[in-house]
Amino acid sequence: MDSNCKIILFLDDSETPLAELVAPTHFQLNTNKMVDGEHTLKIVSQDSSGLEGIEIIPFTVANGPSISVEGLQKNATVFGEVPIMINAYVNKGSETFFLQGSETPQSTPTWIWVIIMLVLIFGVFYLLNYFNPVDL
Repeated sequence: MDSNCKIILFLDDSETPLAELVAPTHFQLNTNKMVDGEHTLKIVSQDSSGLEGIEIIPFTVANGPSISVEGLQKNATVFGEVPIMINAYVNKGSETFFLQGSETPQSTPTWIWVIIMLVLIFGVFYLLNYFNPVDL
């Protein structure tokens, strides 16, 4: 009796198999030619008696430049003019790292402004209540 199963791989909704293999096996999925976005890998296994098992694995391809957006969130409700900052950069897994364009500048968070204001208010309060120019 043959214990090896036949494995058939399908990409997205294709009727044509991506590969037909015999288990156990290793397979390398090349996403370089695939469009960025959501995809599915459908794995169909068949034993020698014809019984089938199916596994569907959703995955996302992101070969293109990474995109970072500040100022607009998904499903946000907005009005008037909305300032939006968009940055895109490529990371090809090279040995060298290019700082130029690879980090998205961000606005200063509100909590930092609150801390700065509190420090300034305390400084003015201290000067008005405890500073005496006559003591100099």
